[in-house]
Amino acid sequence: MKRLTSLLLILSIVMATWGRDVKSFNDEWSFKKGPFPIDPVLFQSGFDQRWQDVTIPHTWNATDMQNDKNNYYAGEAYYKKTYRPDASLKDKRLFLNFEGVSTVMELYVNGVFAGNHKGGYSAFTIEISKLLKFGEDNELLVKVDNTSRPDVIPINSTLFAVYGGIYRPVHLIVTEKVNITVTDYASPGIYITQKNVTSKSADVDVEIKVENKNIDAKDIVLKTTIYDMEGNLKLKKEATVNVLPQGRQFFTQNFTVIKPRLWQGLEDPYLYKVVTQLVANGSVIDEVVQPLGLRHFELKAADGMYLNGKKVPMYGVCRHQDWWQLGSALTNEQHDADLAIIKEVGATTIRLAHYQQSEYFYSKCDSIGFMIWAEIPFVNRVSTKEADNAKQQLTELIRQNYNHPSIYTWGLHNEVYTPINYTASLTAELDDLAKSEDPYRYTVSVNGYGDPGHGVNMNADIQGINRYFGWYEKKIQDIEPWIEGMEKNYPNYKVMLAEYGTEANIYHQQEVVGDVGDCCGFDKRYNETFATRFHEIQWGYIAKHPYLLASYLWNTFDFATPASSQGGVEARNMKGLVTFDRNLKKDPFYWYKANWSKEPVLYITQRRVTERENKITPVTVYSNIGIPQLFVNGVEVKNYKKGTTDVHYIFENVELKEGVNNIDVKASNKGQTFEDKILWNYAQGGNKSLNKDKPRENKNEHIGL
Repeated sequence: MKRLTSLLLILSIVMATWGRDVKSFNDEWSFKKGPFPIDPVLFQSGFDQRWQDVTIPHTWNATDMQNDKNNYYAGEAYYKKTYRPDASLKDKRLFLNFEGVSTVMELYVNGVFAGNHKGGYSAFTIEISKLLKFGEDNELLVKVDNTSRPDVIPINSTLFAVYGGIYRPVHLIVTEKVNITVTDYASPGIYITQKNVTSKSADVDVEIKVENKNIDAKDIVLKTTIYDMEGNLKLKKEATVNVLPQGRQFFTQNFTVIKPRLWQGLEDPYLYKVVTQLVANGSVIDEVVQPLGLRHFELKAADGMYLNGKKVPMYGVCRHQDWWQLGSALTNEQHDADLAIIKEVGATTIRLAHYQQSEYFYSKCDSIGFMIWAEIPFVNRVSTKEADNAKQQLTELIRQNYNHPSIYTWGLHNEVYTPINYTASLTAELDDLAKSEDPYRYTVSVNGYGDPGHGVNMNADIQGINRYFGWYEKKIQDIEPWIEGMEKNYPNYKVMLAEYGTEANIYHQQEVVGDVGDCCGFDKRYNETFATRFHEIQWGYIAKHPYLLASYLWNTFDFATPASSQGGVEARNMKGLVTFDRNLKKDPFYWYKANWSKEPVLYITQRRVTERENKITPVTVYSNIGIPQLFVNGVEVKNYKKGTTDVHYIFENVELKEGVNNIDVKASNKGQTFEDKILWNYAQGGNKSLNKDKPRENKNEHIGL
């Protein structure tokens, strides 16, 4: 229980403070959607009409961006709130911290401009101290606009929905005039650098940025304490420092942890806690708590990832943050649900595409043990006007998340192409910026060109490549000669398969499929069976080629694409292993769970292809607990062949009877019996159209799972 309590304390992380007051600022907001003709209307009396009460997180696109690719609102909207600060706060510093506002915003306090921000995915903090009337009501007005624009990345909504709104939490932060910096790109103001990490020792440098808004210099005791996960004091240092009233002061305290317990990913995500305090006259006047996971990442070309010298598998998935009918306005409950599903499938690493995700999500990845690829939304198209904003968002991403041990690489771009010289040059500049901000992590850039030597490639430590063999190009099996070609031509390069996948609409089912999908076909059917075959074949090849240092499935969850209908459903991409509402896990989900997870898996595929046309048919079973026994209508079927991996069993030439057929599979492992059952209906001459109408989910009986 003591360990659990300490863990929960650590999970409070960035916003966990004692010497400062951090309060939720999410309630009692009012909202109205624009557009309005001119800015002066903001402060006219008529503007006070037609407001609705909302609670943050909030988006005005929770449904329209998910249902109609041609008719959703992107434009201006407004939030307002009345705030009465107590008169006792007059000599304090007050800040508003926004975790995410999409896409650009302006803040007004009592009609006076307080600050703005461009970029919908990073946090930002604005000081409002001098604009407030203490002991009186103050009107806070936030103008938000999610219109696509060429100077703010992403410059369009083609690949994913850019939901408008204050869609992540807002906090009111109150500090003394001497404080750990709050407005350093909304970072925690503390940067923990670890070097020479081994099981024998680890060097830890804690850099603290301090501000003094008094008129004279102040002597402050700077105290940093490291606690282990059980709450025991590990190391402590304190020093008296003189903080000047001009600019920010930088102080560093150095530690050596002897015989550290290392952060070993999912195997042992051990976290220390770093508590930094400012003490004046014996009282703590500010405090910030940060996580410390001691680890060392090393990627070896054509080999893999070594975490603290131990090779670990890079079973990767990508994650978009939106949910059906919620958009991006998520609570911690939804983030936890996504993480539970990702952990269930057996993933070890997550590409958080294509933008900075919530602070809570990164913190949970620290404590669970996922290895994280974090990136900025420089994605899909180039305008040649986005350079400054891309650099700003990369700086925010790194400074806000510098201390998360789960992050191993910073993503610089995804599928941005012409003009090639501009894109290559900007990517190189972003790489230089990332290395200046954080020389201790890898960088990665991604595109769909299959040749690492292409002009926009090789401007980062890792080259990520997106390929969709069998869907957008060629056949499923063509992935292997592509990998072999890179092994031959680029033998010492660090290359990852950054995306691969195919649509899987559970409402589209058929018994037999080929090696090429119907991504552009007239019928526009995106059946689950093809997706299952696709992943069975491609993972079989990927698993055999350690040249690919990691591979990332596109995507864990179906998601909204308001500019297109990629999955046979309006405004939807259906490449997810799990449906948009998170209620149904598709057959490919269980394929990867059987291959990746240490949990027992026994699963029959094509459980939604209930109406069968073929009397003689194969039955495919995934089992990571040994050879399964298949029974069809109570009769055991013994003839099987192995598929593309050790968990893949294909029982060929199974004969169905007219009417309902009971398909039952059993396996035993460590004295426990597991079972899965489905029903198929066979009719001579059959009616395949029945499989298109709706998904028919069998009542599955995963006994013992």
